[in-house]
Amino acid sequence: MSSSNSVADVDAWITQLQDCKQLSESDIKKLCDKAREILLEESNVQPVRCPVTVCGDIHGQFHDLQELFRIGGNSPDTNYLFMGDYVDRGYYSVETVTFLVSLKVRYKDRVTILRGNHESRQITQVYGFYDECLRKYGNANVWKMFTDLFDFLPLTALIEDQIFCLHGGLSPSIDSLDQIRSLDRIQEVPHEGPMCDLLWSDPDDRCGWGISPRGAGYTFGQDISETFNHNNGLTLVARAHQLVMEVGAEFCAPESHPITIFSAPNYCYRCGNQAAIMEIDEHMKYTFLQFDPAPRKGEPHVTRRTPDYFFYKSYTAVAYGVSFLEVGLNSDVSSATKATAKNIRSTVVPELLSHW
Repeated sequence: MSSSNSVADVDAWITQLQDCKQLSESDIKKLCDKAREILLEESNVQPVRCPVTVCGDIHGQFHDLQELFRIGGNSPDTNYLFMGDYVDRGYYSVETVTFLVSLKVRYKDRVTILRGNHESRQITQVYGFYDECLRKYGNANVWKMFTDLFDFLPLTALIEDQIFCLHGGLSPSIDSLDQIRSLDRIQEVPHEGPMCDLLWSDPDDRCGWGISPRGAGYTFGQDISETFNHNNGLTLVARAHQLVMEVGAEFCAPESHPITIFSAPNYCYRCGNQAAIMEIDEHMKYTFLQFDPAPRKGEPHVTRRTPDYFFYKSYTAVAYGVSFLEVGLNSDVSSATKATAKNIRSTVVPELLSHW
């Protein structure tokens, strides 16, 4: 920060946001201007030092984000790396993304925020962030400020030259980290190509590359992961992007396949999943911390009809018996979660359909 007044401003914003009170439109403009200056200096493959705590999707679940900090430690005492998807689906996307950007501005060397596939103009107009901004501010100005800022977010991070972190997955167009470094990231997420793939792709049990059921990105097998890791001197890939039901993180053996971390407990306020974060110590040893949803008072219950954007393409998901878990695209759900879903589809899917 350039001045004591600026530091005091950001500290005041953080204090206000901790009470889940949104900032004024003018303050958000100041915040985004400061954040843009910082993000412009960061790489497409942003270097990160350990120790650091790595986090997956948040999706506007602000109170659960506060629980994450309670479990993992407050910033700046704990270094954090967030792998995208801060907005959409939850009730508090505005407060969530504003809080994380405020932390980035205040503690730029201790907080890293990457871009997810939901940090996009097109996606946020469908899945809730745009509507939330209209509801809370009466216009789309705040939505535009943040979606313009999203263009500057780094695409990936590299912890101590060994652990590669990104939101989605690998791309058939990319063999090396240097190719990622050379991408022009300051744009809306394209519908196809390497930048799109990094934010949309998913690991798969099958070998090789496959067509993604999401309609963007690819699926990729263990053989693809092994080759990429070997070529780039990596020990591990960590990513987010998919719901993991049992413990909030899915470790695919062998270690060459990515770890999936999901940090939004009880996703969409109805999935019943635990969330997780990954702590990496100064010796590069990593452990997982699981956590449950934070207690909520005065928050609307999800007994009313869920907005239509929660059910986008969910007919396809019902066919696989996983719609009740994802409440959205079936490919947002990890392989292990899909297996769990199939075991109980006979009781849960009819319940979901009753709320169609």
